[in-house]
Amino acid sequence: MKIVVRAPNWIGDSVLALPAVRSLSKNFPEAQIWIAAKHWVKDLFQSHDFIKGIIPLPAANDFKSMRKSAKIMKAFHFDTGVLLANSFGSALLLYLAKIPHRWGYSSDGRGFLLTRKVSLKRSKNSSHQADYYMALISELGLKIHSPKLFLPLNREEKEEARKLLFSHGIELKRPLVILNPGASYGPAKRWPAKNYAELGRLLQDRNKASILITGSADEDELAHSIASLMTTMPLVLTGQTDLRTLAGLISQSTLFVTNDSGPMHLANALGVPVIAIFGPTDPSTTGPFQDPAVVIKKDTVCWPCSYRDCPFDHRCMTAIAPEEIFAICQRFVS
Repeated sequence: MKIVVRAPNWIGDSVLALPAVRSLSKNFPEAQIWIAAKHWVKDLFQSHDFIKGIIPLPAANDFKSMRKSAKIMKAFHFDTGVLLANSFGSALLLYLAKIPHRWGYSSDGRGFLLTRKVSLKRSKNSSHQADYYMALISELGLKIHSPKLFLPLNREEKEEARKLLFSHGIELKRPLVILNPGASYGPAKRWPAKNYAELGRLLQDRNKASILITGSADEDELAHSIASLMTTMPLVLTGQTDLRTLAGLISQSTLFVTNDSGPMHLANALGVPVIAIFGPTDPSTTGPFQDPAVVIKKDTVCWPCSYRDCPFDHRCMTAIAPEEIFAICQRFVS
């Protein structure tokens, strides 16, 4: 039996879907489990012993690209396709690939494309996204195994991360704190840059911590604006790491301070302590799924909202002081 799982498109969602994929493999121990994923998340599924292989999907979502991907998938002769992505297009892809059994939530009007469909039962904020993926497995009549998030790294990946840090003058004799100030959804999810800078200064001055700032290439200006305000210039690697390299660096850190973002879940899956700063979004749905993690959120009259850029005073974020986050950091770096 050959099963292909269409992975979610976002980094955080793909991390949170890993327990569901593992549960699927436990239910079909003799089956080959394959992953079909966009190129920016596919590397998250490496090094898992229950995943046979990965089929990269193009960034484009046009019909021509879909037909090409369907032709590639058809050649694998999959028996079953499981949809962890919610879109109509992801179901159409499995249909065009002529996969006989197509399982998933009947969302986005795609129920007629599925041979085994599960109705959405949760309200918008009723459960964590990781539970949402595992609920699909359960509703398909399969057994749920350990819900623990995990991301295996091999010895070489960890060693390469240590070498990279050492090449930039960072030795791990002191605490290494990673600041992740970006958020792809938009500025509304970002704690102010000056606050990250003040937190970094406090950690440098009082804890003698090394600071690493991570993020995408689009967040390079943000990262350097933070770095320029700090006591000692931190290491800035925005846009310079792929997912596996980023995971290796996070695995070597003492603490990961972040907004609601994909790398937050990456750190959580690696077992690194996370301090997650939440503004407009709901941590009960998208927050860190397991310990060690601390969520900081202020109650405001306008919460929750769906704004990418706050049209008001961004009080949900500005009400969180750097000293408050620094005090919580002491649980992990003192």
